[in-house]
Amino acid sequence: MDLIAALRRICGENAVQDGAEAGGLGRDATGKYHWRPLAVVRPRDTAQVSAVLQLAGQNGVSVVPVSGNTGLNGGTRAEGAIMLSTERMNRIRDIDPAARTATVEAGVILQTLHEELAPLGLGFPMTFGARGSARIGGILSTNAGGSNVLRYGNMRALCLGVEVVLADGRVMNLMSALHKDNTGYDLRDLFIGAEGTLGIITAAVLKLSPLPRAHVTAVVAMARLEDALSLLNALQAASGGGVEAFEYMPDIYMDRLARYRPDLLPPITTGPVNLLIEAASTAPALSDPGPEGAPPLRDAIETVLSDAMEAGQITDAAVASSDAQRRKMWEMRESAAEITLNELPIVDTDIAVPLGAVAEYLDRMRARITKLDPQARIMIVAHLGDGNVHYTVYPSRDDDGLQNDLRQAISEEAVALGGSFSAEHGIGVSKLPTMAALKDPVALDVMRVIRQALDQQGILNPGKTIPK
Repeated sequence: MDLIAALRRICGENAVQDGAEAGGLGRDATGKYHWRPLAVVRPRDTAQVSAVLQLAGQNGVSVVPVSGNTGLNGGTRAEGAIMLSTERMNRIRDIDPAARTATVEAGVILQTLHEELAPLGLGFPMTFGARGSARIGGILSTNAGGSNVLRYGNMRALCLGVEVVLADGRVMNLMSALHKDNTGYDLRDLFIGAEGTLGIITAAVLKLSPLPRAHVTAVVAMARLEDALSLLNALQAASGGGVEAFEYMPDIYMDRLARYRPDLLPPITTGPVNLLIEAASTAPALSDPGPEGAPPLRDAIETVLSDAMEAGQITDAAVASSDAQRRKMWEMRESAAEITLNELPIVDTDIAVPLGAVAEYLDRMRARITKLDPQARIMIVAHLGDGNVHYTVYPSRDDDGLQNDLRQAISEEAVALGGSFSAEHGIGVSKLPTMAALKDPVALDVMRVIRQALDQQGILNPGKTIPK
């Protein structure tokens, strides 16, 4: 109780909840993990975060940072720990339209940032289905990806600087807006993707991009996944590298969409392979309407799709003719979490393989899953343009051993093809056994040394990211 009282003196009486009041943040987005935190604190600024960490260190109490709590691997599990929420640290400190940067606090919601930038003709090109609740601190801490990585990269590529509070309460100011800085180790990237195990990100300088003058969005059906990569390359050539999204929704995804969201069925006859494609441009030569009212970018994309249809690669296609149609196409893809994470037991993963290996990976996995659990059901959706496959299995029984075997098989096949067992969701708790089994042991030793050096007491998000 003395600790709770001290937290209230730091953050304010109404900014600290304990006991039953703290239960609202006692579960993750999947519903798989549940816990009871010692307290939930909502600091208002970096100074309060620093004071909380100093107090926690003095008392040997763990601290688990939480932003939007939209993670899928148990990264915010906090049994008996202080959960430090960035909810009140939600100021956009500065927007520099000329330099195309935004300085924001960790609690800024991604969609809020999008809305603030739009009137300036600018955008922050990170987007995914949970953008209405995900916060910048959490997005950085998991090095999130999303649908536009193909063109803009993940969060590491979109962040210029960070402000971090270390385990002992010291504040490290790396809030540079520089595009080039070779003054020693790149500490910024060390904290991005560390899931709060090395320090708590409290603010960041982000790179902005001009909003496109034109979008061309289409849904396409194909018979063979092997033809998708050549289609992507043709679209990139025709659009001058303007393809922003190339999303894969196989027939099993469309079947589940029809079951749970029949209002979102696409305007085409779907096939074994279905793609959501979006290209965009800021260049007037591609974006301004031509004599018939359509931008040249649309003509270029439609020509590629027409040629692919004549070659027998595409079986059906539709190009959005209005913003409403474009939004509906995107909702079809962004409903993935809604129609996937609504059933237990579940093994939810996010692997990545080289672009040319996706079809082979799926073939290998079909055989592995059949061998491990013949009655299991599979759900797949993918950011096909960057090789990131969200591979989900619904096991036939609620058996931890079986679930671990399935997760291991999904990861082993990815690594065997030169891929990764974690593309954008982090490690958290779920992937610790996989880290222990498949990550290079020397790399793990280096990670442990770094973690020990920065958090000697081990109070920052313990039991996550790095296996014992």
